[in-house]
Amino acid sequence: QVQLVESGGGLVQAGDSLRLSCATSGRIFHSYAMGWFRQAPGKEREFVAAMNWNGGKIEYADSVKGRFIISREHAKNMLYLQMNSLKPEDTAVYYCVVGFSPEGHYYLTPDEYPYWGQGTQVTVSS
Repeated sequence: QVQLVESGGGLVQAGDSLRLSCATSGRIFHSYAMGWFRQAPGKEREFVAAMNWNGGKIEYADSVKGRFIISREHAKNMLYLQMNSLKPEDTAVYYCVVGFSPEGHYYLTPDEYPYWGQGTQVTVSS
C-alpha cells in the first residue's frame, strides 16, 4: 500500500512562490510514475505536472509551463512542486499522485493514478 501526504500549501499573493511537498511511504520502486493534479471549486481535476521514476521524462500543463518545477528526491521518498509567479487562477487543492508504470512512462489523466494524497489548499490573491 502506498501512502501520500502533501504539505506546503497556503495563502499567498500573486507573483509569490510556494513549494509543495509530498511524503511517500510504502512500496514505491523504480516502476512508479509520480505527479501533481489540482482541482479548483466547481471544476474537474486538472493535470499539472508528472514525471517518470527517474525524472528522465517530465511534462507540464501549458498553464504552468515555465513557472512550476516538479522534482523528486529518492533518498527521502519525497516529491516536490516548486510554484513560482503564482496567479489567482492557480488557486486550487493540489494533489500528489502515484501510478504504476513498468514501462517507465508518466501519465496525464487522473484515472492512471490509483494513489492520491489528501490534498493541500493553495490560494493566490490578486
